[in-house]
Amino acid sequence: MKQSSNVPAFLSKLWMLVKETHTNEFITWSQNGQSFLVLDEQRFAKEILPKYFKHNNMASFVRQLNMYGFCKVIHIDSGVVKQERDGPVEFQNPYFKQGQEDLLENIKRKVSSSKPEENKIRQEDLTKIISSAQKVQIKEETIESRLSELKSENKSLWKEVSELRAKHAQQQQVIRKIVQFIVTLVQNNQLVSLKRKRPLLLNTDGAQKKNLFQHIVKEPTSKSLRSGLNMYIFIKMMNYLF
Repeated sequence: MKQSSNVPAFLSKLWMLVKETHTNEFITWSQNGQSFLVLDEQRFAKEILPKYFKHNNMASFVRQLNMYGFCKVIHIDSGVVKQERDGPVEFQNPYFKQGQEDLLENIKRKVSSSKPEENKIRQEDLTKIISSAQKVQIKEETIESRLSELKSENKSLWKEVSELRAKHAQQQQVIRKIVQFIVTLVQNNQLVSLKRKRPLLLNTDGAQKKNLFQHIVKEPTSKSLRSGLNMYIFIKMMNYLF
């Protein structure tokens, strides 16, 4: 077979496979010559494909057929689609016919329907994308700045709470000291009162009664001085504590 420069290598190899008699047990023309049959897909993929197409993948072979416009022929018997499992598989192309090798030049490989211009990103769209990305970046920086401020504020709050706790503990200690001082002061006053009990006037002579009376008269003054002294000590203690 003379291979035309306009015929792809895949189609030339396919024509040779279908035409050659030594491969007829794997691939051959249909009875009307309008299509070809792959008689045993497994054996065809294992024994023929590696020799002509350097692979043994039947699915890849079928994809190549589809790229060149070949269609799988579906047979309908009595209105029911005939399922071909291990039997022959038939493929057809209007320009792939027995004895009409010159038609191969009309078989063209399918190309993408989209235009190159459609695949390019327009400058306007690109500008919009860049602008959106910049806005997102600005928002992200703003959020990071706000988070940093919140961390700083949180740190200050924790410091203030710690200082308040220390101050509260100090005040509690001062209150305990004041209470202890007051209790001690009261206890001392009670002790002095017990020591200074007045003796009874019964069974005393005149001179003793006179001295005792003078002591009783002077005692309020002594108590007043003692109370003033205690108050003075209390105020000094408060000034010292605070």
